[in-house]
Amino acid sequence: MTDVLMVMGSESDFGSMLGGVEILEEFGIDTKVQVASAHRTPARVEELIDEAETDGTKVIIAAAGMAAHLAGFIAGKTMIPVIGVPMESPHLSGLDSLYSTVMMPPGIPVATVGIGKPGAKNAAYLALAILALVNDNVREKMIAYRAGLGEKVAIMNANVQRKLNERGS
Repeated sequence: MTDVLMVMGSESDFGSMLGGVEILEEFGIDTKVQVASAHRTPARVEELIDEAETDGTKVIIAAAGMAAHLAGFIAGKTMIPVIGVPMESPHLSGLDSLYSTVMMPPGIPVATVGIGKPGAKNAAYLALAILALVNDNVREKMIAYRAGLGEKVAIMNANVQRKLNERGS
């Protein structure tokens, strides 16, 4: 059983998506990663959707650039939640991808995160939050992870306060 299916429209998306893959691996999430294109291999995308529906996949992450129809294509064919990751592009710095991913018609939502590497990481964290609704182990790991984020902020604050005090001396 695959918990998360990650589909990239092109091999060139791998460098941006790797951070998301690593996060899912760190949390022990069974993840299937595939390259398939809404425009060049629509039948393969449909096969992946069919496989996801039969093997119990809970979340699909779809990354694509430029026209970026992959996430919307997938969302239109399944009830599995879809998270779209717009990829950077040489033409409009990824804004074209962002608009193509985020501007879905009412009734066919795609949860859309930021462009590129930060978006890939947030897509993984959003997938984890969705999985945490039904998986107590993932929920506990997410709670611990977020507590760690708070500790890092407290350390940063202490460092800034120290620097301010040193400046005044």
